[in-house]
Amino acid sequence: MSKRSTAKRTITKYVLLFIGAIIAAIGLEIFLIPNQIIDGGIIGISIMASHLTQMPLSLFIILFNLPFLYIGYIQIGRTFAFSTMFAICSLSFWVTVLRPIPGLTQDLFLASVFGGIILGIGVGLIIRYGGSLDGTEIIAIILDKRTGFSVGEIIMFFNVFILGSAGLVFSWDRAMYSMVAYFVAFKLIDITIEGLDESKGVIIVSDKAQEIAEVLMTRLGRGVTFLHGRGAYSGEAKNVLYSVITRLEISKLKSIIDEIDEDAFVTIHEVHEVMGGRFKKKAIH
Repeated sequence: MSKRSTAKRTITKYVLLFIGAIIAAIGLEIFLIPNQIIDGGIIGISIMASHLTQMPLSLFIILFNLPFLYIGYIQIGRTFAFSTMFAICSLSFWVTVLRPIPGLTQDLFLASVFGGIILGIGVGLIIRYGGSLDGTEIIAIILDKRTGFSVGEIIMFFNVFILGSAGLVFSWDRAMYSMVAYFVAFKLIDITIEGLDESKGVIIVSDKAQEIAEVLMTRLGRGVTFLHGRGAYSGEAKNVLYSVITRLEISKLKSIIDEIDEDAFVTIHEVHEVMGGRFKKKAIH
């Protein structure tokens, strides 16, 4: 890759991290914080600390994340640490800029839902481009390698205590609305990272593999790869098809397979990212 192309990708990355921080700050300062609703992780702890001490939220966001930034630098890498530091500093700047603006609504349910949506989009954009706003995610990534728990399970464990603490600092109804905001944000983070057209990997084992492949390429416009397999029981050689489709095309795929070979063995699984190949549609009839 040329230096010019690398520089362009780097600039684009940091611009999108900056935009993600702006969006996240809007979710916090325009919807959640004016209604004493918190997010999970370090941001949630920072909101409660700011409320109790009456000191700037931006100060706590940076202060509480510093130890985790160091750990991330040592354990994960310099690029991740720099991207995260830039995103955190950008968020701290924008929550300060937006602080004087009054909240858009005093309805707690609307604030938690729309605040969660906007915050989730912002955080998802930051994660998608290599950064993070939450030190607990860094700890979860490290613990995931050393324990039997997934990153999501570890983060959820931390956040149960953090979101529950909102009941002691604010009120128990605020704690429950905080949980609503957190789960909405959690889902929007996934959508922002993976996109609305969630990709699905499909493996098809059929005696009519060639016919199915031709129909998939013409009617769905998807590329298909032949893998060579052998039945463990029969010992017969079989063609195995592999393709990547979107979530919206699953129903059409099933109907195509039913038309050609009702006995085909099909598995459909999540695909988190697709690069290269012929994933883009070529033709649809």
